[in-house]
Formats: sequence, C-alpha cells, structure tokens
Amino acid sequence: MLNNLILLIKGFFIGIANIIPGVSGGTLMITLGVYEQVIGAISHFFKYFKKNIKFLIPIGIGAVLSILLMSKVIGFCLEKYPFPTTLFFIGLILGGIPLIFKKVKGNIKSLPNWLIFLSAFSIVLVFTFISSGNRIVSFSNLNILGYIMLIIVGVVASATMIIPGISGSFMLMLMGYYKPIIDTIRDLTNLTNLGHNLMILIPFGIGILVGIVLVAKLIEYLLKKYEIKTYAGVLGFVIASVIAIIVPLGGSPVNIYQIGIGILLLGMGYLVAYKLGDK
Repeated sequence: MLNNLILLIKGFFIGIANIIPGVSGGTLMITLGVYEQVIGAISHFFKYFKKNIKFLIPIGIGAVLSILLMSKVIGFCLEKYPFPTTLFFIGLILGGIPLIFKKVKGNIKSLPNWLIFLSAFSIVLVFTFISSGNRIVSFSNLNILGYIMLIIVGVVASATMIIPGISGSFMLMLMGYYKPIIDTIRDLTNLTNLGHNLMILIPFGIGILVGIVLVAKLIEYLLKKYEIKTYAGVLGFVIASVIAIIVPLGGSPVNIYQIGIGILLLGMGYLVAYKLGDK
C-alpha cells in the first residue's frame, strides 16, 4: 500500500512536468528513480503483465490526475509567480542528479563518455534557444489529415516526454499544438464540448502510446548495451535542462519575497526528489 502511494506521488510530479514547457517528464522519471523500471515495464508489458500493471497503474493514475487537476493551477502559478514555481522544479531536477552520478560510476571522465555528455548537453541548449514562434494550430473543422497529424504530434511529444532533458510540452509549442491541446484538456475537465474534445484527444493519445512504446524499446536497448554511455548522455540532458528552465525567467520581475519563497521551494523540491529517488 505504501509503495503504491509513493508511486502515485511520483506519477503526480511526472505528470506536472509534462505540463510545463521546458520541464521533461523523462527527467523527473530519472530524478525520482523510476526511469529504468518504467522503460522495462513498457517494453515488456505483456511478458510480465501482472507485475507491470501493478507498477504502472499508480504512476499512470498520478500522472493523469496531475494533468487534469493541475493544468489550471500550474498555469496560474507560472503566470503570477514564475520565479518560485520554476525554482521548485529545478529543485526536483537537482535532487536526482546524485542518483545519476551513481549510475555512471565515475566513468564520466573517459573521452567517449565526456563527448556524449557534451553532445547531449548541447542538444538541449539548441532546443532551448530555438524560438517557438507564434504559430498556433486550430482544431476547428479537422479533416482526416488533421487527425493523422494529431497522431504524429502525439508520437513526437511522447518521445520527448521519455527522453530526459527534452520537454514534450516545448516540442508541442514549436509545432503550434501546445496551447490548443492544453485548452482542450481544460475544456474536458470542465465537461464542455465532450464529443469534440474527445475526438481531438483520442488520436493524440494513440500517438502518445505508440511513441512511448517505440522509444522505450530504443532506450532499453541502449541501457542494456551501453549503460554508462547512455547515462553520460542522460546526465548531459538533465544538467542542461536546468539551464533550459531558467532561460525563460530572464524578463520575469521578482521581489525579495519571491526570492525567499523560491529558495525555500528549491530546497523542498531537492529534498522531495532526493528522498523519493531512494524509495
């Protein structure tokens, strides 16, 4: 029972991460210590069906609940209090870095691993400084190509949700789908336009499922064959993601109270990730 509760809480934070542009759900899976288990459970879902269901259901419930319940709250916090809200998630990321260092077992200093680390670090920074533009897709009068595109967008978004350091929500922003998808989820939680909203979210959800399975298979292979090198790349993704989250705060006004609260939330996030990562 306690284990399921812990998994539910971890799933809740992972779900929130996928709402916030710049924060990666994969990063939170790493820092909360469930990444390899999630990848394995998805890759061999039917082989160990009962075990995988028992593990994935609490995480899935936590993630879905957080997306449905927290999309408005997170949106409000980011709009009104971006600095302290962002620092909390930076704390969540930093709290899991010691766990990743354990994975590389001191081998990060070898030249190939160092190059992989720098490459992963650079990839995240490139995505960070790409302008998302002002393109926003409309879901009114969708045709068959529009529904196919929703599936493709779901695949892309899910891939970046699993890959640490690259934000699925940020990729949706680049493609112009972030605001329409978030608005659709909000409408669904308000029980308005149910039929229309489900016709949008179902193909998007199918794309997410397909993408998750495909990327999980790839990640599992890399972890099995090249564990240290894979975690060197993961470490680069994760550390760079902290910069990716800080960059949008450049023009945000802050006062002494927000700085104080932000530091407290940073420490709280660190402790949450550090403690949950060991569970």
